Amino acid sequence: MEFKDYVRIVLAHWVGVLVLAVAGVAAAGVYNVTQTKVYEATATGYVTAGSSKDASTATIADQLAKSKVTSYVAVATSTKVADRVITALHLTTSPGVLIGNITVGQPADTVLLNISARDSDPAQAQQLANAWVTALAQEVKTLDTGTSTSAGTGSDTSDGDLRIETLSQASQGSLVLPRTKVNLLAGLVLGLLIGMAYALVRHQFDRRLRSTEEVEKQFGIPVIGMIPQSQHMRHDDSRELALAVTGSASSSSASTAEGFRKLRTNLAYMDVDHPPRVIVVTSPKQSDGKSTVAANLAAAIAIGGQPVTLIDGDLRRPTVADSLAMVDGAGLTDVLVGRVKPADVIQDHPEVPGLRVLASGAIPPNPSELLGSERMRSLILELAADAMVIIDAPPLLPVTDAAVLTRSADGAIIVISHAGTLDTELAASLAHISAVHGRTLGIVFNRMRRSATSGFYGGDYYRYEYKPESGRRKLKQRREPGGHKEQTVSKG
Repeated sequence: MEFKDYVRIVLAHWVGVLVLAVAGVAAAGVYNVTQTKVYEATATGYVTAGSSKDASTATIADQLAKSKVTSYVAVATSTKVADRVITALHLTTSPGVLIGNITVGQPADTVLLNISARDSDPAQAQQLANAWVTALAQEVKTLDTGTSTSAGTGSDTSDGDLRIETLSQASQGSLVLPRTKVNLLAGLVLGLLIGMAYALVRHQFDRRLRSTEEVEKQFGIPVIGMIPQSQHMRHDDSRELALAVTGSASSSSASTAEGFRKLRTNLAYMDVDHPPRVIVVTSPKQSDGKSTVAANLAAAIAIGGQPVTLIDGDLRRPTVADSLAMVDGAGLTDVLVGRVKPADVIQDHPEVPGLRVLASGAIPPNPSELLGSERMRSLILELAADAMVIIDAPPLLPVTDAAVLTRSADGAIIVISHAGTLDTELAASLAHISAVHGRTLGIVFNRMRRSATSGFYGGDYYRYEYKPESGRRKLKQRREPGGHKEQTVSKG
């Protein structure tokens, strides 16, 4: 996979990645709170050979001090020095434990010894560092002279004797553990890494279809439409309001209408020599929005100037008449059983010239037999002679009605839900159509999130709106958010 694929996977599961990143920071914060605070104080000792009367003697003394200072590092971490400190500070700990809290450093080419002491009490760390320098000076004096002394600085020695003097006293210890900022940063990085791993694992096991590239690569069927998610296609009672293409072009549903116009254009150029005139619109499941797509596609084609007949072929759960506010009385089933003629029950849509609607009629006990009958085939041919026919068919997975209808049509459009339809569901739907030797014209992604596409075909680029205003048409231009201009045609 390329880098952009990883980015797309992470963005698809950004909620989980964010939660795990926050959890990593929170875990680091809890760790910081629960850890014992450790303070460190540092005192510095200076190795000297005493005063010298001439330059040559001073040089020899300095070289001697430098040669001996490295060995004093080992002396500083000996149990004898620790015993002296325990006695001086009246401690109850063991020499081994005390040495574990001491760090001795010797900068290169110097005669300095840095004694760092750590303790949970900053004042105790300070006392321990200062006492350690004094105890080291006493131990060095004992080793060099072979006699014990209580003097901390060895000031009573003669010239040329090596001794350790305190160069700087330790100040009150500063906090060194826990490393709060480092731990928080490490928690964030670890949380992000775990989040990315989570996104990759979810991607491997997530069978929901999210991109056109994924569908076309996996199934070899073109994606001919992407319809953005829009709340303007629903009534207050959550019943779908089908005709977004007739809404105001300045409303937020403009990109949705542009998606249906793009779908209409793709169908027109799909086969210029033999363009499809009878199209079945179906979906894998009931909730994928196939009826909304069928109604809007029919309206978009009619608005483009081509007559369209929309047939509600879902004889189990018909919705077209209700969603378009048409009369739901006699319809397709009545025509198929010979009670009425098609012209008697086909209704003209009041808002879209050229759009005619044939409702489902009464729900029959044998929908599949009616839809697969010769009478249904003859009716479709009769209606297709004068207009393009769009059939809203039942979903493919629960019943076989849609697959049966594709035998009488030029092809089927399968509507799937973005990040809602599984690849196995789409594969089974395509198999149902192939089993009856039907043709799949393409896939329509419904309820696309706006982050999944770039602008939805530029739906916000130019918007034209007709407004009645004193009988004349006027071209208005106004600026969109972000600096874009909107052109509006109105009567004025």
